Amino acid sequence: MICVSEEGKLVGNRCRTEFGCDVLSVSGSECCVLCQVLVFLPQGYPESVSSDYLAYQIWDTVQAFASSITGTLATQAVLKGVGVGDEASTVTAATVTWILKDGTGMLGRILFAWSKGLFADVLNDMAILMEILAPAFPACFTLIVCISGFFKCIVGVAGGATRAALTMHQARRDNMADVSAKDGSQETLVNLAGLFFSLLLIPLVADNLRLTYSLYGLFTALHLYANYRAVRSVCMETLNRARLRLVLRPFLQRGKVLGPALANPQEPLVPGFQQELRMKLGTPLHTVASR
Repeated sequence: MICVSEEGKLVGNRCRTEFGCDVLSVSGSECCVLCQVLVFLPQGYPESVSSDYLAYQIWDTVQAFASSITGTLATQAVLKGVGVGDEASTVTAATVTWILKDGTGMLGRILFAWSKGLFADVLNDMAILMEILAPAFPACFTLIVCISGFFKCIVGVAGGATRAALTMHQARRDNMADVSAKDGSQETLVNLAGLFFSLLLIPLVADNLRLTYSLYGLFTALHLYANYRAVRSVCMETLNRARLRLVLRPFLQRGKVLGPALANPQEPLVPGFQQELRMKLGTPLHTVASR
């Protein structure tokens, strides 16, 4: 709790209430820190969220910042490709290109709702790279940006699905709405930081392809690494197919049950890179008796 005077000012250092509990009061710079906590962290933090909340949010912030920078590089390339600043280009051609780009993206949302994990992050970086390279291939520009938009919308579907599951995991006091809202506040802050950084960056990369490609490589590596660390920092306590395989295999072989702390680090992050667990439910009795 915080001691506040009748005028609404934060006062003192520490006082004791008539109920016998300590009441913390702050002033000056401590007030700024307190306001940041109230705005960007769920109410009741850290007791109201899972133990892996802070680690995940830190790495998620890093990856979001890196993705924001590479997204700016891609946007600049796409605008240049559709003819911004080129007197020979027409508004109609640019509009048609943008509509086709968005249309193929909508198709991607419908067809690829299954994508998840780091596969989606790799796909996002591939889409950004395609947009950066698109102006170098004017004859195929529309096709390239359409495929890129297709990939990005697949990423959006995967991100929405995984974010919902993660919010359920992080919320420990029936406070999903609060956790989700504070995540949105954190994301907005990161995007603002990325925006200001991009304003400083754009004049440097406007006509410098080598610097553009170098920055893309640097921030893409940071984006993938931060995503990897963020995913590995999460300790899910529920079972999906991959974690069920990890738990059942040692149980069936040695009678040992893996806890969440041991099972989560072993979960494959890319679909397809996992061993199949062969199980037969409802096996005929004569098959079992003959063994």
